[in-house]
Amino acid sequence: MSADNSTMLDSVIYGHPLCEGWTNNTEGAFYHLGNTIMFLGYMGGSGAYGALFIFGFLVPSYVCLSLWGWFSMCGLDVFIWNLLLLLACLAQICHLIYRLHQEGIPGPELSTLFSAVYLPLDVPVQVFKDIASACENKVLALDVEETYAVEGKTPIDQLSFLLSGRIRVSLEGQFLHYIFPHQFLDSPEWESLRPNEEGNFQVTLTAETECRYISWRRRRLYMLLSKERYIARIFSVMLGSDIADKLYALNDKLFAKSGVRLDIRLPSLYHVLAPSPPGSEGEGRAPGPPGEQLRVEEEDPAPAYQQSAPPQPQDAQEGEDQTPPAQRQAPPRRQPWTSDTEPPSGEDSTSLVLEDFADMTGSLMDYGSERDYLR
Repeated sequence: MSADNSTMLDSVIYGHPLCEGWTNNTEGAFYHLGNTIMFLGYMGGSGAYGALFIFGFLVPSYVCLSLWGWFSMCGLDVFIWNLLLLLACLAQICHLIYRLHQEGIPGPELSTLFSAVYLPLDVPVQVFKDIASACENKVLALDVEETYAVEGKTPIDQLSFLLSGRIRVSLEGQFLHYIFPHQFLDSPEWESLRPNEEGNFQVTLTAETECRYISWRRRRLYMLLSKERYIARIFSVMLGSDIADKLYALNDKLFAKSGVRLDIRLPSLYHVLAPSPPGSEGEGRAPGPPGEQLRVEEEDPAPAYQQSAPPQPQDAQEGEDQTPPAQRQAPPRRQPWTSDTEPPSGEDSTSLVLEDFADMTGSLMDYGSERDYLR
């Protein structure tokens, strides 16, 4: 067996007649051009785009070689082989284009959204396609002064994300803040309800410019989040960041004259900034000098429970106890807390009182009501 193999190998290698001499004639231009393009084509990289580059160069290369086999070599076999290779390259190019189209992001607006928002979070393209498919890959539009939601009327049945434009948020006709591109339109409303709860918008959203946005239906998005934990974490991060941005947008309204901003996260800030109720004590009274304020505090009567009751009708007084006032026992006085007698060691959010903000301007303290402040 080995002898037969060696005989066949000798006949192939040594049985072929040797070249008697190298010819000085060169092949035609088609031959050299085709091989030059083939050389450049094999410099492509890996991956889908690298393969597309290689096959894109091989197509004109085999076109040139097919023409060389037809016109210069006049060989049918040379022409057919190069033609078959040309057709194979064209088929590979069509397959690559189809693959890239299937794996790509449909629409330039969604592609921009992926590059600006999801790509910095290292979200894979396939995951983003699942998110986009949940909104049916549709981009919706709002015209100028068109309303997205009306307070107290529009149900919370979707979650929307603004792609372009600007939306004004108002409450009872008073401006609150703006919604800018790449922000959720209704993230606070989405987080305020559980999956099985229903509710209406508490604010009005109106487009100030032409807006483009995508919207997920509530039930369909909840189904996606329940199945895909990774997508649920992505939405959790984005919604939390968006709500924080909206809170800071409201916080920009609260500032002191010196430039120090008040923090809306302080628990006692509501008591500091909220207007006094009508008929409250001290309403409309201008603060006097420190000495006068001290005298007023010293002359302040006892607490409410020690003050005498207002005069009642005589019929009601007859049924009450007729014990002389001198023999009645006064209720025990409240013992002062340690914090009332000792100076505080530090100040936190619960130690803030109205006097701490007496010199601040630009807040609700300078206005009669929230409506005047929002104007």
